[in-house]
Amino acid sequence: MYLSGLIGSLWSIFNSMKIGDFFDIAILSLIIFKLIQIIRETRAGQLAKGIIFLLLAYFTCVIFKFKAMEFLLSVILNNGFIAILIMFQPEMRRALERVGRTSVSKLSFFNNHPDDFVARWETAIKEICDSVDELSATKTGALIVLERKTRLGLEISSGTMMECLPSKELLGNIFYPKTPLHDGAVIMRNGMIVAAACYLPKPEREELIDKKLGSRHRAAIGMSENSDAVIVVVSEETGTISVACNGKLFRNFSSKSLSIFLIDHVINDKSDEVNDSKKHFLMFNRRKNKK
Repeated sequence: MYLSGLIGSLWSIFNSMKIGDFFDIAILSLIIFKLIQIIRETRAGQLAKGIIFLLLAYFTCVIFKFKAMEFLLSVILNNGFIAILIMFQPEMRRALERVGRTSVSKLSFFNNHPDDFVARWETAIKEICDSVDELSATKTGALIVLERKTRLGLEISSGTMMECLPSKELLGNIFYPKTPLHDGAVIMRNGMIVAAACYLPKPEREELIDKKLGSRHRAAIGMSENSDAVIVVVSEETGTISVACNGKLFRNFSSKSLSIFLIDHVINDKSDEVNDSKKHFLMFNRRKNKK
């Protein structure tokens, strides 16, 4: 009985709609879709998921009449909006700037995503490891960010756009001292170099980091604290290969152990728990010591 009444109500609404209403809904859907795309390019995307979860929890409490939880969630939602505006003001400003720069030709519902995700990353990881091995031998500093689920649109926009396939020669040329793009990070997405000379965020608690670590290592730690990205660092002083992941820095990788680590964390998308990373790190060192 309830279902038939609901269907009847929906049909009456649909039957009363005019052609202009369909255009209205289509335009609104397009705007919402593009806003979601823009949010995904910032760390605010993770915040949006949290807000949706809170809204679902709130409506669940309303339905089941959980008065205490309903009151608590209503207070959080009412007062949290102002806090969000303050905390994410830079992201919102950049998002609005991006809307202003978007051309009409880019306002489409469909984007081309590469179907050969694994193949691209396998090729990219091989080129990264070969390049890092040579950069380490010559003590050439390097900073390579491998994007995962958290989109790095803000960091990408701070650098020079490239949109090209990676190669050992190209990475070596980018990080060669005194070249225009060597100072900063290379950011990779879906196995491709998206931008170079990118600025990365500082660590949240920089005073607790070993003072012997340079700016590249600090930037790598800061990036890993603000996202789920995997960051590869080559020290300019010692040539040591390090990886920052989940706010932790692990050092003394070889090209082979680095390849295993990147395949596990980027392609196989293994958990970034600190304990898991330590297990990988200890395993790599054991293999190295045996050799």
